[in-house]
Amino acid sequence: MILKTKLFTILFLLVITYTNAQMKDYNYKRELTGVTDSWHKLILPDDLYRNVSQNVSDIRVFGITEKQDTVEAAYILRLKSDKITNTSVNFKRLNTSKTTKGYYFTLEVPTQEPINKLHLEFKQFNFDWHVTLKGSQNQQDWFTIVDDYRILSIKNAETFYQYTDITFPNSKYKFFRLLVKSDEEPDLKDVKVSLNTVVSGVYKDYAVKNITTSQNSHNKSTELNMTLSNTVPGSSINIHVHGNFDYYRPFILQYVSDSIQTEKGWKYNYRSLLQGTLNSVETNSYTFKSTILKKIKISINNQDNEPLPIDSVTVKGCVYELAIRFTEPATYYLTYGNPSAFKPNYDIERFTSKIPDTLSALNLGDEQLIEKPPVPIKEPLFKNKLWLWGLIIVIILILGLFTLKMMKSK
Repeated sequence: MILKTKLFTILFLLVITYTNAQMKDYNYKRELTGVTDSWHKLILPDDLYRNVSQNVSDIRVFGITEKQDTVEAAYILRLKSDKITNTSVNFKRLNTSKTTKGYYFTLEVPTQEPINKLHLEFKQFNFDWHVTLKGSQNQQDWFTIVDDYRILSIKNAETFYQYTDITFPNSKYKFFRLLVKSDEEPDLKDVKVSLNTVVSGVYKDYAVKNITTSQNSHNKSTELNMTLSNTVPGSSINIHVHGNFDYYRPFILQYVSDSIQTEKGWKYNYRSLLQGTLNSVETNSYTFKSTILKKIKISINNQDNEPLPIDSVTVKGCVYELAIRFTEPATYYLTYGNPSAFKPNYDIERFTSKIPDTLSALNLGDEQLIEKPPVPIKEPLFKNKLWLWGLIIVIILILGLFTLKMMKSK
């Protein structure tokens, strides 16, 4: 029991040590100006990310009071990404019919809420169909919502790709009729009707400084290596393919997580961000968890096809914003650059509703190195090597005398 108590005490002291870290435990600081209220916001600049940890857990806001005391201001890190809400809508599937144009499926949506998405699930695979969707209030007058919309399914030993979501502007009809233009009867297994609401975030476009393309004939793949102009938080990528032909190619997006310098140059370690399929049906725009990037790599599986003509690659990232609460007058600094720092745990994270909707922005000064106290250098016991050699000789003589005495005694 005593041992458990001691271990708990040690762990508690370690936590206190980490949470009470001061400015000297960080490498960089920038002065914050314009603090006039209890709450302010700060948009993190691009040139900051090269010196922060990957999960941005080492950011702190420290203040120096007139009495030279150090205080810490609490903050919440907010990613200004899209906020997507998907609300399912109940419906009734009324009937299925066939004409020379194709197969019709009629749905009744009794709710007064609009819808803007249909997700279709078929028992079949490997199809390429075009559909038309119409709406009506009385099943007499029909109005076209989308026309000649393409849905696709490809399943083989190497890939499985489906695009069977129909998206359209908000539409409020009691009846919806779907026409699938196919000679084969579609076996519609399930339909999901929903309303997708998107609150757009705030994004930045990040320039790609250079891009190199290489072909691997053995693996039948194309590899694109890219370096961004700055180390920045990326969260989406758009791969622009030149051509008006149909294609689908599996690909993997990776980023450099760390690097090691060897005699043969730099060796990079990669981590996967996402796996997807480049295709001629969608826009080839993909989102992933916001990650701090500098070097990225795209590996495209061409199978037995010619390599795709890639025009360009664009990278975007959502803006990182701090909502900071100030409680004491002081000169405040944004500090960062501590790989061992943990994510802070502030009370304000549990009371986000108390944060004002409108916050005035702070100004951020230039980056400065935080001066560290000098590390004391331990002086060697013997500065002059002659003293060391003299001591060795004395030890040898003493050992020799003891040996001679032992031999004489025997």
